[in-house]
Amino acid sequence: SAIYEADFLDCSYGFRPGRSAHLALQIVRKAVMAERVSWVLEADIRKFYDSVDHEWLLRMVEHRIADPRILRLISQWLRAGILESGVYADTVEGTPQGAGISPLLSNVFLHYALDLWVEQWCRRHATGHVRLVRYADDYVLLFERREDAVKMQAAMVERLAKFGLQLHEDKTRLIEFGRFAEANRRRRGERRPDTFDFLGFTHYCGKSRKGRFRLVQKTQRKRMMRRLKELRQELRCRMHLPVRDQQKWLRSVLTGHYGYFGIPGNSAGIADFLHEASKAWVATLRRRGQRPKLPWERVNTVLLKVFPLPPALLRGWMQPLKA
Repeated sequence: SAIYEADFLDCSYGFRPGRSAHLALQIVRKAVMAERVSWVLEADIRKFYDSVDHEWLLRMVEHRIADPRILRLISQWLRAGILESGVYADTVEGTPQGAGISPLLSNVFLHYALDLWVEQWCRRHATGHVRLVRYADDYVLLFERREDAVKMQAAMVERLAKFGLQLHEDKTRLIEFGRFAEANRRRRGERRPDTFDFLGFTHYCGKSRKGRFRLVQKTQRKRMMRRLKELRQELRCRMHLPVRDQQKWLRSVLTGHYGYFGIPGNSAGIADFLHEASKAWVATLRRRGQRPKLPWERVNTVLLKVFPLPPALLRGWMQPLKA
């Protein structure tokens, strides 16, 4: 990791010392609000972790690692295979998610396959401002000019194909976005600017109370619905535990949720999650007590006074952006 830290570019924020998803989100916010950004390319690599080419990855590692013992260990680890449902299968491509070295190797792969290429492409072909913000395999590209975005997207398809990767056609799209997007679209008789998703947040073109442009980052609805589904399933499993134990577990879940999603401007998002989580808990206790018709207001008032949950408070950025 220390070897590659000297090589990795500033556009990469995933699984690196002193960097985080929050920092990547702040960079996007700052860029959209202060830089010349009028277009956003929301990109998604199809099944990235399952598609990493072992031969290419080992060639990339050899650029900086000369020790044959380390190279041999990495090669053996990549080809170790997987055991699923008692059945062993060889792995000819991909990096196992969850393994300690997997995030580093994935960063190495995308450093050579994407980051360096974007930097070189911009120097040679871009006519306006371009910024890449990447967290692991999740990334967005911010453009000043539409023609740059269109050309880079086409070139990127070819570039990734060289390494056995594909952009997901349904999840990769170019949208008009930024300070002047709404006015420009209104002038053309078009609807409001589209939104884009990045790191669990949906990004909107919004306005401050004074009518000035601001970037709004709210909890991505799909992400929240998936988390609530998991929460309801877990509550059913804990249905017959003491109420105090259920409360303790739910408080920890909410605290963790606020810690990530409680960023400035997302108060409604975390309040919605608290409301739905509270309803799910009450529904579980109703089912346990076989009293499904007990009024929600009554149960909610009594239960949450005796067993309070942490309020939906914004926690701010986990890692403040330095000036």
